[in-house]
Amino acid sequence: MMDEILKSVEAPVNENVPELNPGDMVKVFIRIKEGSNERIQEFKGTVIRQRNSGNNANFTVRRIASNGIGVERTFLTRSPRLEKVVVERHSHVRRAQLYFLRERTGKRSRLKQKFTS
Repeated sequence: MMDEILKSVEAPVNENVPELNPGDMVKVFIRIKEGSNERIQEFKGTVIRQRNSGNNANFTVRRIASNGIGVERTFLTRSPRLEKVVVERHSHVRRAQLYFLRERTGKRSRLKQKFTS
């Protein structure tokens, strides 16, 4: 009985979001509404965290903006505002949350690329 109620409230899975892992370099295209017009904004960065918890599933992307300032943004995986997510490259990481990248700048913040054969 309770499962049926939860299923009815649950948001549909967004087909435009591929399988993501921490360390992936992604481009997130998100619909932004400004007044009466709507546009698509691109946010490019590294996935530093992913939470898979059904309706509340989300992932956090970090990028370095101008003057070396780090910007993090969290996106809901099932959000209809996500136009598409493009994975540019996979990186080899050994932990689930990459919070250590917050203290690193420049070359030290690079991750080694994972090559699939």
